[in-house]
Amino acid sequence: MDPVIVVGAGPVGLALALALGRQGVPSVLLDESTETEEPRPARTVVLRPDTAAALDRLGCATLRDEGAHWTGWRSTRRKQEVRRLPLGGDAPPSPLHIPQHALTRGLRAAVAAQPLVTLVPAGRVDALEQEPGAVTVHTRDPKATWWRGSHVVGCDGARSTVRKLLGIRFPGRTAVERHAVATLRVELPWPDEALLHRQPPWRGAAAEITARPLPDDVWRLDWLLPPGTDLVTPDTLVARVRDTLAGWCGTTPPYDLLDTGVYTAHHRLAMRWRVDRAFLAGDAAHLLGALGTQGLDEGLRDVDNLAWKLAYARRHEGSETLLDSYQAERRTAVAARLRAADHVLSSVRGGGGLRVRLPGTTRGHDTLLTDAHLGRGPLGAPPAHTHSPLAPERTAAQVTVATEPGGPVEDVPVTAPDGTGARLRDRLGQGRLLVLLIAPGTGVWDRRHWQGAGVMPRLDAAVSALPVPAELLVAEAYPGASAHTVLLVRPDGHLVAAFPGVRPDELYAAADAVRGGGDTSAAPSDSTADVN
Repeated sequence: MDPVIVVGAGPVGLALALALGRQGVPSVLLDESTETEEPRPARTVVLRPDTAAALDRLGCATLRDEGAHWTGWRSTRRKQEVRRLPLGGDAPPSPLHIPQHALTRGLRAAVAAQPLVTLVPAGRVDALEQEPGAVTVHTRDPKATWWRGSHVVGCDGARSTVRKLLGIRFPGRTAVERHAVATLRVELPWPDEALLHRQPPWRGAAAEITARPLPDDVWRLDWLLPPGTDLVTPDTLVARVRDTLAGWCGTTPPYDLLDTGVYTAHHRLAMRWRVDRAFLAGDAAHLLGALGTQGLDEGLRDVDNLAWKLAYARRHEGSETLLDSYQAERRTAVAARLRAADHVLSSVRGGGGLRVRLPGTTRGHDTLLTDAHLGRGPLGAPPAHTHSPLAPERTAAQVTVATEPGGPVEDVPVTAPDGTGARLRDRLGQGRLLVLLIAPGTGVWDRRHWQGAGVMPRLDAAVSALPVPAELLVAEAYPGASAHTVLLVRPDGHLVAAFPGVRPDELYAAADAVRGGGDTSAAPSDSTADVN
């Protein structure tokens, strides 16, 4: 079996190789870097709950050991607190903040333990050829080698060699925002809470400062730099640190400066994300980073979307429609995110015409910025693929639940037919469709009783007859769903459709649409099944 060739061993490339391996697909991971990544405490990433959960499923142990979940979010303007939101527990989930070198180390350790991934160090790509049944990639270091695979995915960053070899344009804007960054160990008045401070009252302050905690009293501080700012010197950055800490604490407390840097956000979007057997993912396909939007988050969503489709295609269960849907879904979602970021920048930073539609109140701007940083709303929430080419035709048999078709499902507790309990999110990423029956009261029954009672035998038979592998799960409840509702969920956690009871024909047709098939000739013959 030819492997999938993954070019680039950053977090996105590592995650893609792991996601493929989890679904039984071998890969060759070409690490173009020639040097070991040095720890840079000032280079951190913020992962939304869905992407952090995806990495946890892939076995990245450093998330728990070296990442930090914030207990709250504070927004302040001048000297006044505008908003304070608790996070975690019964409150909305918190993002995960982790140094990028720690994240990469955890992913590399998981790759080393995955037998289906072959990591090739110093694998610099300089040629790519495609044929009807395969793709070959040439590397020149440390020796000239041709690698043959079923597909190739360029995860090789903003200067992607794969993208250039495919002749794909990468238009967009450069230096949308610039931030001076410092990571330091210090005690601040709000332990474990992130802060957004707009228009601080002290002299010479940046228009916007963020403080985001890491473990062990370490903080990353970002100062928004005005357009046209000169180079940030070490002296000016240390002055910013001292003035900011004094502004927050009254006097400058003792601190240990660990690392500094300048972060520049670009907005770019590749014109194409697929050319025959070649794909782009992560920074090779898109750049976005203003207003708290993290490009790595979107790169990991690329991985979640692409891995199961490649696995289906290799098992001859997927069509060209399935592979084309990667670009249709993910490029559309990222383009919408970029448009939203540009609109919000125009409103919040005073760039012009959006003020009529987005009132320029302090609280309104705070809501926009908070959503951006916490991964909510159009700037950060997981996308809904409402117009996906994989969406089944809407029929009268379908019902409405709290999640719209194409949207990410809620992470509810579920039970497998063998009695194993888990969260719905834990069952994702294994290349199987999920069929979820809402059956109140089953949690207190003995499995021997409910497994063979009611609608379960008929639903089990319908699931076994689907054209692609599927797993049957049971939940006590799902938002907006009544008893005996059946939900069909994609391997990446997006809702396909919901049905009022067991409807084998409709369930089969929806599952076939997910693989881009449209073949109903093998559908179950019993079209009258509607068991409630």
